[in-house]
Amino acid sequence: MKKVIVLGAMVVALASCGNSSEHEGHDHAAADSSAATSGSFGSKIDESGVISMDSLLAMVKSGQSDISGIKVEGKVTEACQAKGCWMQIDKGDGTTMRVTFKDYGFFVPKDCAGKSAIMLGHAYMDTTAVEDLRHYAEDAGKSKEEIEKITAPEVELAFEAEGVIIK
Repeated sequence: MKKVIVLGAMVVALASCGNSSEHEGHDHAAADSSAATSGSFGSKIDESGVISMDSLLAMVKSGQSDISGIKVEGKVTEACQAKGCWMQIDKGDGTTMRVTFKDYGFFVPKDCAGKSAIMLGHAYMDTTAVEDLRHYAEDAGKSKEEIEKITAPEVELAFEAEGVIIK
């Protein structure tokens, strides 16, 4: 009987550890599709010092290719439909900028497309491999045919966010 109680206690302890580490320090509940589509995710940030997407693009055009500690605002055009682990931001020129989250540490609501986002982090030019582009297309719910059409890597402006406000 003593062994059964000890074994039961170990099972409960292990199950608790798994659940607490999954949620520790992250706002996963807010990224649930049933949760509100607005709020703060990741590191707490405020709206002071925000620049426009046009200002960020001007910095890139002037030759800056790795811009750290920047706070930029843009419209979300798409978010990962699997977990909310990335989003696309409209650059205002018919293209988008992929935003990922530092250390895969937080997610945004899957239904935040159409909302405005303020992001603190760093912008950089990145080459996205075909495999990654196909993975992103799959996450976005694209058809098998659309995914198979992706055959070349893309050089694009990317952003790694430490914190995000969706409004």
